[in-house]
Amino acid sequence: MDDQLLHAALGGDRAAFDALTAPHRHELHVHCYRMLGSVQDAEDAVQDTLLSARLGLAGFEGRSSLRTWLYRIATNRCLNILRAGRRRPAEVEPPVARPTALGEVSWLEPYPDTQLDGLPDSAPGPEARYESREAITLAFTRALQLLPPSQRSALLLRDVLGYPAAEAADLLDVTVDSLNGSLKRARAALADAPPALDPIDPDPELLDRFVTAFTSGAVADLVALMTDDVWVRMPPLPFEYHGPGAAAAFFGPMTDHRRTIERMVPTGANGQPAWGEYVRDPVSGGLHLVGVLVVGVTGGLVSEVTHFEPGAGTWLGLPRRWEG
Repeated sequence: MDDQLLHAALGGDRAAFDALTAPHRHELHVHCYRMLGSVQDAEDAVQDTLLSARLGLAGFEGRSSLRTWLYRIATNRCLNILRAGRRRPAEVEPPVARPTALGEVSWLEPYPDTQLDGLPDSAPGPEARYESREAITLAFTRALQLLPPSQRSALLLRDVLGYPAAEAADLLDVTVDSLNGSLKRARAALADAPPALDPIDPDPELLDRFVTAFTSGAVADLVALMTDDVWVRMPPLPFEYHGPGAAAAFFGPMTDHRRTIERMVPTGANGQPAWGEYVRDPVSGGLHLVGVLVVGVTGGLVSEVTHFEPGAGTWLGLPRRWEG
């Protein structure tokens, strides 16, 4: 750490404080997203973290690194948000197709790939169990949201960020035994999570065939591209569909709607292929965004399809209207 910058920041120099914390802001944002599952909540948590750090900088005694000190503040801000009240899925009328399950994570938002460029490809710490990009997928983030806050923070600090047990326990202000207990339960819960996505980019031909089948309304062709364990979800609605049969029952009644989609604009979210769905506005004649689609690929087939509302496009750089 630059002692001159620290001295200036302690003297109230805002620019010096910003320079000190800038190298950590991006990874703090990703950490808060993993904790909260929401890009907007993560943004608020990071802003709150930096404000708290600036106001409390005099209390930073250098016993840990500045990075660890910031992670301590950010993690506790997220824990306070989580403990303030767990969000529940809205009660809405189910669609025509009977859902396989009712999901609890209605607040999940896609994370823009453009903000993942600064993350290292390998695990940040020697004790981490997950690669950085593996730990940002939608499936992993969703599984985290189902863990109690203490287990979630323990797993992120140990298995994602790679902090040693003693340091992670100190960061959370708990005993090592308590931390290890939370971590053991979290690992057991995540053992039942969906299989990891393919480690390499999906076959472009598969994605082209998926888009063609999706927009043409060809349900049989669409389902043929899916795994036997495929999941279809659409937060904030809680309805989830598991398996090709359930997926076909879900997509079948939507055939006419999907045929109105004139453009699928490619983007990226959570390290996965994604598209903005645009339909023609009969009044203005332009295209407007009606949803965001994110897919996961396992074993060369689509293993998850997640449909988000148009508001998710804001974070992914998708315009509400597309002239063309």
